[in-house]
Amino acid sequence: MCLAIPARVVELLPKLRAVVDLAGVRKEVSIDLVDDAQVDDYVIIHVGYAIGKIDPEEAQRTLALFAELAQTEGQA
Repeated sequence: MCLAIPARVVELLPKLRAVVDLAGVRKEVSIDLVDDAQVDDYVIIHVGYAIGKIDPEEAQRTLALFAELAQTEGQA
């Protein structure tokens, strides 16, 4: 099983690298597989690689579900 999460591209770096933001956490990732990614695009991240782009609305729905799960987990 793998887990991939949506994150927003906030900065493009040389050599097909980018900085993404996920709820205030910023991380440098590879965009080798999504070389057309631009700032403000949402990409799916898996183990440090952007593996595809995602529609912003779908990204927001997915992030909201993750937040809901985290809140539910905190109540258990």
